[in-house]
Amino acid sequence: MTNLKLTKRTIETIPHPTSGQTLYRDSLLSGFGLRVGAKSKVFYVEGQVNKRTRRVTIGRADVFAPDVARKKALTILSDMAEGRDPNEEKRQQFGEGITLEAAIVQFFEVRTHLSHHTVGSYGRTVRLYLKTWRKKPMNQITRQMVLKKHQQISQKHGNTTANNAMRHFRSIYNFIAATQDEFPPNPVLILTQARAWHREERRRTVLPAHHLPAWWQAVMQEPEYSRDFLLLALFTGMRRGELLKLRWENIDLVGRTLNIPKTKNGDPLDLPLSDFLVTLFTDRWERLSTSPWVFAGPGVEGHMVETKKFLQRVRKASGVKFTLHDLRRTFITIAESLDVPYYALKRLLNHRSNADVTGGYIVINAERLRGPVEQVAKRILELVEESE
Repeated sequence: MTNLKLTKRTIETIPHPTSGQTLYRDSLLSGFGLRVGAKSKVFYVEGQVNKRTRRVTIGRADVFAPDVARKKALTILSDMAEGRDPNEEKRQQFGEGITLEAAIVQFFEVRTHLSHHTVGSYGRTVRLYLKTWRKKPMNQITRQMVLKKHQQISQKHGNTTANNAMRHFRSIYNFIAATQDEFPPNPVLILTQARAWHREERRRTVLPAHHLPAWWQAVMQEPEYSRDFLLLALFTGMRRGELLKLRWENIDLVGRTLNIPKTKNGDPLDLPLSDFLVTLFTDRWERLSTSPWVFAGPGVEGHMVETKKFLQRVRKASGVKFTLHDLRRTFITIAESLDVPYYALKRLLNHRSNADVTGGYIVINAERLRGPVEQVAKRILELVEESE
């Protein structure tokens, strides 16, 4: 480490190292120095706080004149002599200034792997259910505030929504807390400690076999877009978002396969097409191949986005209460009744087998699923005919 009088002229003559950093100490003020890197020259000050060495950055040499930086260094050294840690104060000020609104932006900037659905879900939570917290610093949100907000959301929007909102907040808080040394413990812990999480019952509803003919008849009376959408949901078990964003480039009518590049869990999915679906897609392609989307829509997205209206029409016409996810459960329930192997069932739904070591070694491609898919399609058509 070289000692020299830090002036504008001497600083300009100091060369940049090809790699790493070189430190220069000021001969006029002990503790004041210049850190020179490959592309920058930065003033710093170094001193003791409670017998521990602390180095504080003042600013770049092309921004601060040496005399101005030296005065700032003298002030910082005086604070250090009184036991104040400038770096710690900066961290605390930074932490106190991070609002929930700013935190979720940072969260998304780092968690780039999150699906569009997940990003939308987190954003909706902050925008709708935690909107009174958006401008509030994260470390000022207390356990009692969490408990009260959880109860309020439950009463107004339901137990599941309340639980999901707090799970989202917990994840964002943990992310920000990981960057701060003195952040308070996550206040969402109160829900576990007070046993305040709501018990959530997993929905188990399916489309019963004896209701399938009435449902089928109502679906067949629908316009082609809603008819084909619902049939595709039943014959593949695909999720709503996957169906809405399905593109023609994802359909291989020659190879009789369907590809979803990115699903809810981030993995791609390749499914074989049954004879029934090959006919459906072929007819649809001949009529509607001008759009890149299988289910084109008039909005800015280019594809269909709304399903509520035609779901309500089919419910009313058939007298059958169902959701799109019921069709997914119906598909896999029929597959299971046909004794389709367990790992094939998981692949059909694109469920991961992370906790299953054996499952991790089994590779099930589209061709191995072709038989089960054809079996399920055949059984659906049989159920429709049997009850007529």
